Amino acid sequence: MVDLKGQYNEIKEVVNSSINEVIETTTFINGPKVHEFQKNLEEYLGVKHVIPCANGTDALQIAMMGLGLKPGDEVITADFTFAATVEVIAVLNLTPVLVDVDPETFNIDIEAIKKAITPKTKAIVPVHLFGQCANMEAIMAIAKAHDLYVIEDNAQAIGSKYKYTDGKEVMSGTIGHVASTSFFPSKNLGGYGDGGAIFTNDDNLAHTIRGIVNHGMYERYHHDVVGVNSRLDSIQAAVLDAKLPYLDTYNNKRRAAAAAYDLAFQTVEGIIIPKRSGDHVFHQYTLKIQNGNRDALVAHLQANAIPCGVYYPIPLHNQKAYKDVRYNEADFPVTNQLVKEVISLPMHTELEPEQIAFITKTVIDFVKNN
Repeated sequence: MVDLKGQYNEIKEVVNSSINEVIETTTFINGPKVHEFQKNLEEYLGVKHVIPCANGTDALQIAMMGLGLKPGDEVITADFTFAATVEVIAVLNLTPVLVDVDPETFNIDIEAIKKAITPKTKAIVPVHLFGQCANMEAIMAIAKAHDLYVIEDNAQAIGSKYKYTDGKEVMSGTIGHVASTSFFPSKNLGGYGDGGAIFTNDDNLAHTIRGIVNHGMYERYHHDVVGVNSRLDSIQAAVLDAKLPYLDTYNNKRRAAAAAYDLAFQTVEGIIIPKRSGDHVFHQYTLKIQNGNRDALVAHLQANAIPCGVYYPIPLHNQKAYKDVRYNEADFPVTNQLVKEVISLPMHTELEPEQIAFITKTVIDFVKNN
């Protein structure tokens, strides 16, 4: 699904040099490389504050802690996403409120958000799923009308742009009150281990979050806020800083691979190609396979040594950890259908035309014969 070795071979000299610099200086925690990466990512995103942390799940949790959300506060998010998004809500004793998604973009449904708001609602967490932004203009309007926070889960869409109806473009993760991202190795900007970051343009919130990630300390052994131990280590920062100048190139390679997939699949009955609502950086290239053939296609691809993934096979509202009597199956028609149809094909920066041709032919031959 991801060729990290091939990507590394292209940049190994700069990566190795950056890692060796950290080792030689032994500045393993909060070293110069962390601060360099932070500044460079702030400049790339056009955001005032980047606060690195240990992983993307921590980033989400810390963002919510920084906003001062209290136990029992309701947080609305998408039912069709990875569990980390709802996991941190539950860990903080907040109340997750799962809602359905758009059938074409797979991002959180705007009308479903509106219906889910109650006097206890305090925040919305839109997930920029598979590489493109949720409808942030509409979400921010809802948040403003109801005095809610917006926390962007940008783990899958770093480097993508959001275009407002007036033509203005901004980077994903810079629109809400705060955003989180992950630097898990398979991400569009991935480290060689775990890592994450929080973004915000709010000076006061940034100050609070900087304390939270470091045991609540601004001065050593002075604990001013309740914090956690969640720091991006210097070696990961060195890797990420070495890769950051290539991020736009990586995303363009993903777009090119997606375009090649599209060309092969767009006229094939029973296959629905990904919908673009705007800029898309294709963390995943996800098809919808109709007529109940998805699981059989998964088995067929595996038999032909072609990696694939089902993201995601079970709705969050049906996961044992997050089941709740408040949820009604009738409220999740899109998610309940998507989990039966979606399949993600290999998507990374090193895909060759011959590989794409083999993958697409294998998929098309199966679909046409079943």
